[in-house]
Amino acid sequence: MDSTPVITRIADALAEAGLEAILIGNAAAAIHGAPVTTIDFDFLYRVSPVSQRKLRRFAELLGGSLVQPFPTLSSVYRIEVPGEPLQVDLTSDIHGVTSFNSLRSRSSTVEIAGRSIRVAPLADIIKSKRAAGRPRDLAVLPVLEETLAQIESARAQTPPSGARGATKRK
Repeated sequence: MDSTPVITRIADALAEAGLEAILIGNAAAAIHGAPVTTIDFDFLYRVSPVSQRKLRRFAELLGGSLVQPFPTLSSVYRIEVPGEPLQVDLTSDIHGVTSFNSLRSRSSTVEIAGRSIRVAPLADIIKSKRAAGRPRDLAVLPVLEETLAQIESARAQTPPSGARGATKRK
């Protein structure tokens, strides 16, 4: 299944709602090339005085409603869209990450079908899953770690632009 239509819809709604958020979890890992699947999109959002209004607007733009499935256990909000398998979870804090700003400084903006979406680095996704320690997170760690090792190996083999001996492509 191609998730491009869903992620572009989410990116458009985030932009229109003015909600600053970073894609985390397996969906972000898949964007980095990890061979994982997921049915949901997890985001870390920036807490601000108007966050609740932006969260509600984001849900509305997706045609859903904002619910808090575990109000006494976590700060996770979920957007549920009636009649669709779309699930978006938003949290203001995640295991292994000190703050939104620290993760944002290491994240990258990825273009998907002409839309921009901020994505957490794979190393931070791994760190968060390890810190959370949930069985489903621990189960995927070997796959994510192998993907990260492949990415780092490819980077090490690619000379920096402008390096001596490097050739330019036309």
